[in-house]
Amino acid sequence: MRTRIMGVIFGTAGVECPVGDAGLALLRVFAGLALALAHGLGKTPPTERFVEGVAALGFPAPVLFAWAASLAELGGGLLVALGLATRPAAAMAGFTMLVAAFGAHAADPFSKKEMALLYLAIMVAFVFMGSGRFGLDALVRRRLAT
Repeated sequence: MRTRIMGVIFGTAGVECPVGDAGLALLRVFAGLALALAHGLGKTPPTERFVEGVAALGFPAPVLFAWAASLAELGGGLLVALGLATRPAAAMAGFTMLVAAFGAHAADPFSKKEMALLYLAIMVAFVFMGSGRFGLDALVRRRLAT
């Protein structure tokens, strides 16, 4: 049971392809850093305007949920970039992008939703794939195996 839980958190060793893992690492680092630095950093700590936007979405305790969203973008993005606890970090960031695309930008044209949808798709992919061999999850996985 412990191995299965660790596999969900830190990924599992599958068929490894160095070139595929390099491409995965490039996408993971770029998308994670872009989400963290271009979006999460500016929302942490949440501004009054951001908290009001969260409240307008109908979330209870909007300050708490604004912090959760900003930390999911900043912390989740950094963890995805590092490839550490990639699956849970990507899940949290992905959920935040789901709310952004279909909550905050629900009435907006596609061009306004596009960025949130793109990040959502990338994060869902990392939920399924994990970090690959070049993430810190691989180190954790090897250490747990010994």
